[in-house]
Amino acid sequence: MTGRRDQHLEASRALKKIAGVRLPHKDSSEQWDITIEDGKISSVDAHDGSLDLSDTDVLNANNRLIAPSLCHAHIHLDKCFLLQDPKYSDLQIENGDFKEAMEMTGEAKSRFDEEDLLRRGGLLIEESIQHGVTAMRAFVEVDGVVQLQCLEAGLKLKKQYKDRCDIQICAFAQLPLFSGSDNGAEVRDLMATAASKEEVEVLGSTPYVEDDENKSKENVRWITQLALKHTKHLDLHLDYFLEQEKKPLIWDVLKILKELHWPTSGGKQITLGHCTRLTRFKKDEWLCLRYAISELPVSFVGLPTSDLFMMRTPENLRGTLPVIELIEDYDLNAAISINNVGNAFTPQGNCDPLSLAQLAVGLYQAGTKNDAELLYVCTRAALPFAATSLTSRCRKPSQIAPKLSLVICQH
Repeated sequence: MTGRRDQHLEASRALKKIAGVRLPHKDSSEQWDITIEDGKISSVDAHDGSLDLSDTDVLNANNRLIAPSLCHAHIHLDKCFLLQDPKYSDLQIENGDFKEAMEMTGEAKSRFDEEDLLRRGGLLIEESIQHGVTAMRAFVEVDGVVQLQCLEAGLKLKKQYKDRCDIQICAFAQLPLFSGSDNGAEVRDLMATAASKEEVEVLGSTPYVEDDENKSKENVRWITQLALKHTKHLDLHLDYFLEQEKKPLIWDVLKILKELHWPTSGGKQITLGHCTRLTRFKKDEWLCLRYAISELPVSFVGLPTSDLFMMRTPENLRGTLPVIELIEDYDLNAAISINNVGNAFTPQGNCDPLSLAQLAVGLYQAGTKNDAELLYVCTRAALPFAATSLTSRCRKPSQIAPKLSLVICQH
């Protein structure tokens, strides 16, 4: 069931019991009754066939599987459903590359207004809830075009849906902080204003859109300092390319976090999204990365639907973070998430995290029962961390540490 509503169940019904369900890790032939008091599970008992399922406060599960609800660890609230919305019908994909996606989205953003943002954002939240999502980290863009209107709409939706979905707002700088005609000064001012709002829990940026490597490092340092100043979570779109010859910025990110004493300066959770360049890593590089992260509260989010559509080399090589490998082989925290729905960055897909898990079975060749369970956990990464700790399913640090000591890391 994963939180999906039965088509005959009214959303407003206050349930007292869910009868005749199957439970994970239990014999599939057994059925159970779940009793609910004050909106919480009070007991789970063997199914009693004598229950009167005509009662309005009892839901007949009809032997369906019930499982914990799902989470969007990374989803863009303000630029969803642009391709199918009549307001943007003239903005259609022709090349399917990143440059075009940025330009099309920039044009769409120039037309945003509150009604539009609330309407499309509300549709995304409603569809997500229908698919069993009860928590999400929602990115809303802040820049000279939209100013703070995406943020304000996101905060209104957060309040509107607070009883049905925990929406964690990330104020996000998609455009450069240190490049462009004004060297990013306007975006920095707006992000500083956004960071001062208590309801904003996360700050994010996109270092790879800067003009050069030095400005990318400036981007990371500035947004990290801002997150520390306001005690916010940090979420970076990082290393969104596949070219082997291009140096990944992740080493500098970790260096900056340590220079700023992130763990001892009140730093919260750090999430790194995309990181497609890391798909070119060999085993020794992954071991070096695990060693470099050490005790930093870093988690990774793979975004397969966007990555596979956007990222490609002239040889048509494509890549997305090998999430299963990160968890099982290198004891790293990781999750997978939807990212975009119905725009030039991701024209395909929907709001269902389980469809992403199904894609991941083929993508990662993860066909065992244990793989399926792990992928399910990867679709319900709990807030506020954006990627849930999976170490109970991974190798223990004591098992991986001896290998790290044999690798000489140059970063």
